[in-house]
Amino acid sequence: MGQEVDYSKDENEERGNWSGRLDFLLSCIGFAVGLGNVWRFPYLCYKNGGGAFLIPYVIFLTIAGLPLFFMELALGQFSSAGPSLVWRFSPLIKGVGYAMMTISGIVGIYYNVILAYAIFYFFASFVNFQPEVPWKTCNNTWNTDNCFAFGDDADAFGNGTRVSPADEYWNNFVLERSPGIDETGSLNWKMTLALLCAWLIVFLCLIKGIKSTGKVVYFTATFPYLVLTILIIRGALLDGSMDGIKFYMVPKWHRLQDPQVWGDAAVQIFYSLGPAWGGLLAMASFNRFNNNCYKDAVIVALTNCGTSVYAGFAVFSVIGFMSKNLNVDIEKVTTSGPGMVFVVYPEGLSMMPISSLWSSLFFFMVITLGLDSMFVMTETVITGIVDDFPAKLREKKVLFTLAVCTCGFILGLPMVTQAGIYWLTLLDWYSAGFSLFTVSLVEICVLMWVYGYKRFSYDIAAMIGHKPNVYFLANWVVITPLALIFILIFSMVTHTPASYDGIAFPSWAIALGWLMVVAALLWIPGIGAGVWMKSAFVGSVWEKFKHLMSPAEDWGPAMDEHKIQRESMDDIALSGRNVLPTTHKVGLDNPGQSNYM
Repeated sequence: MGQEVDYSKDENEERGNWSGRLDFLLSCIGFAVGLGNVWRFPYLCYKNGGGAFLIPYVIFLTIAGLPLFFMELALGQFSSAGPSLVWRFSPLIKGVGYAMMTISGIVGIYYNVILAYAIFYFFASFVNFQPEVPWKTCNNTWNTDNCFAFGDDADAFGNGTRVSPADEYWNNFVLERSPGIDETGSLNWKMTLALLCAWLIVFLCLIKGIKSTGKVVYFTATFPYLVLTILIIRGALLDGSMDGIKFYMVPKWHRLQDPQVWGDAAVQIFYSLGPAWGGLLAMASFNRFNNNCYKDAVIVALTNCGTSVYAGFAVFSVIGFMSKNLNVDIEKVTTSGPGMVFVVYPEGLSMMPISSLWSSLFFFMVITLGLDSMFVMTETVITGIVDDFPAKLREKKVLFTLAVCTCGFILGLPMVTQAGIYWLTLLDWYSAGFSLFTVSLVEICVLMWVYGYKRFSYDIAAMIGHKPNVYFLANWVVITPLALIFILIFSMVTHTPASYDGIAFPSWAIALGWLMVVAALLWIPGIGAGVWMKSAFVGSVWEKFKHLMSPAEDWGPAMDEHKIQRESMDDIALSGRNVLPTTHKVGLDNPGQSNYM
């Protein structure tokens, strides 16, 4: 067991620490449990064999999700540094940290637009003080002749194209959607104000850094579970709900023969837990040295995956109800992405009595789910840059936070134009795919094979009192890198160009999407070249390479109570210097002896 942690004062007075263990734990849960748990996992489970999908899902949690999650928490906590400075253990690849920050920055721009949608729907649910929501009927100014609401006379409608009122509300009123990405149109002012509101909330919650967000997450990380439970109970009472639950959970075992099912499970685990985004490093860097990050990793990973399964019951009870009332197959009801949250859910909720109540509860839950992730992604960018320029920015962090949020709002404006949904889809399609998997693969390979898995396990023992077990070491060294290679290859083979609602994007938009991938990955060779040229080390190319891939002199905790003892490590493939706080030797005799493993 690790040493008892004292939360009465900051261990790192310069950067600060979490005010309590639950602050960090709930922040991690809030970051991992997001919108994807509500709209992506249930859809993938339905698409890929129902309950059978849980088998590859759990396998990839075991061989990729949990090992990567624990690795990043331990790395961030030991270094007391965010994604930009943590690479002091191998300075030549410092660009990996900036790649992480770029990914989180781009995703944060469009993610907050989704929050703006949720904020708008939340207020729209009760703004007229009516028991029913405005997207329940077809007698509104934004409706067309094709609108067909639940309860309308199908015979009177004829054989024309039928569009639900929730669909028309989403496309014609909320989005004011143009025909394509190359027809920008004008700013959608109601959505612009909602986006401003979203960024204002993020800024106010980040104004005091982790001291403020650490308290906000006590509500935002727990409230969604209350709402999900209410919706599950309400959904179970709906006619047809059990048909939806059976469709969701009954295994279709033959689907396990399809490689697509395994690929989807791998990608979902990766997206869900959030390694390589930089957020885990940033949050863990504010931990105290002896925080039990191993226990945190297990709790958060299991909570995240359990939440995905739990949310599926709320989703498919409503979808079963819709299928029964609309007299259509369940396969034709459900969809993925924004359409799931802003068309299918609103339509299903509109069929319930006092629909404004259930709708406002649901969208408030969506807001709280998204805010946690936004806090971490924004703090990742802020922490990374402040860590690199502490003298100029640390004392002005509030102003810098305001500047980052202002830039996020301005860069998000194209996504609240009439072509906004196309821009959002483009960013979602390309910003966190290939680049995310590549960054993660580089990170684990360098940490395990250059810095050394033995040395890393000893660093973990210094913090929590014991070394990682064989399960983690085997995954870190061999299994997880192979799983990442599989995910990367699978993503390349199955990649299709971006599109939205059947509308293909023009070639210039696809090229712009790939530029986002390159923009993140270019940091790695770019900063690496800069570090190489600035280095004053004299020797052969190989000797210089080894020197720049070895830990810097200031690697490890900077606090006075964790003085660093460096000893040679002959049994590590690439020579370097071992790091161990002398006050935390945890009973190990000599890091160079066999008891190191």
